[in-house]
Amino acid sequence: MLLWLAEYLAQYHSGFNVFQYLTLRAILGVLTALGMSLWIGPRFIRWLSHYQIGQTVRKDGPQTHLAKAGTPTMGGALILVCIAVATLLWGDLANRQLWVALLTTVAFGVVGWYDDYKKLVLKDPKGLASRWKYFWQSVIGLVAAVYLYQTHQVPVELELIVPFFKAVAIPLGLAYIVVTYFVVVGASNAVNLTDGLDGLAIMPTVMVAGALALFAYLTGNSQFSQYLQIPYIPGVGEVVVFCGAIVGAGLGFLWFNTYPAQVFMGDVGALALGAALGIVAVLVRQELVLFIMGGVFVMETVSVMVQVASFKLTGKRVFRMAPIHHHFELKGWPEPRVIVRFWIITVILVLVGLATLKIR
Repeated sequence: MLLWLAEYLAQYHSGFNVFQYLTLRAILGVLTALGMSLWIGPRFIRWLSHYQIGQTVRKDGPQTHLAKAGTPTMGGALILVCIAVATLLWGDLANRQLWVALLTTVAFGVVGWYDDYKKLVLKDPKGLASRWKYFWQSVIGLVAAVYLYQTHQVPVELELIVPFFKAVAIPLGLAYIVVTYFVVVGASNAVNLTDGLDGLAIMPTVMVAGALALFAYLTGNSQFSQYLQIPYIPGVGEVVVFCGAIVGAGLGFLWFNTYPAQVFMGDVGALALGAALGIVAVLVRQELVLFIMGGVFVMETVSVMVQVASFKLTGKRVFRMAPIHHHFELKGWPEPRVIVRFWIITVILVLVGLATLKIR
């Protein structure tokens, strides 16, 4: 939005041409989302507290979590607003990839919001039935996948890029729709499963989004992509602004979500942020790298799958409790130790993912 204004004003003063630089707009997106989050956050938390929109805690979980009952929840709505405003202000609104990323994120957020609304406002402990939640996630994921398939401009947009290899790209054809669907929906649910401790999900999300921003910038630049021998996709560089907004909004939310949390993001934030990471990875053709960098999310998801499968087949549990972060809590690890160690793991995995840019 402001890019269009800057282009108009550049007719009268050349200084406004500075807003054509993608890196500047990405930085401004980070600062806008961060500033909004820090400014609105306290008021939003007070509003949630006033209407008693608070967290419910499982009695069979770690006993230390019982004190969290009533903590304001649905803070993810704040994250979504900050991401949307920063993206709309500093992004190129004529860019289709930017709109796909933003609309997919918001749509998943709406699904999560309705689930939270039923559980926390209408006091329905079941919330949105799992089958309906998955149904709407599937609809949104498929719509995004089909749209991207139909509007792709270069063949590489439909290829699966294998990291660490220079010339290994698998043409997907119609299978692109299936891959995109599973990446977006899977990432959404993976982040949702991880969101169980104060700051555990948001900081890895920020780190992965920051790394994907670099991939988007390099992939959207013909010279850098040629030098690094990664695919060049016209226009995808604009997604850097969206990733920057995620980083800024996420850091702002972490200010209030860090241990002991003043607010939780709820499904409205977790489902949306997971979908955001998934759709960006698809746009920059780095689905497999997302699997590496988001290793904490993958580990949490696999722990749940293993626990459920083991209990159904043998009647025994592999972990004391799933997702796996609760397992470590029940082993006696203090919550901050679990959180920080998972953050450290994410730092390492993100660096491994970034290394794929050069180790090929």
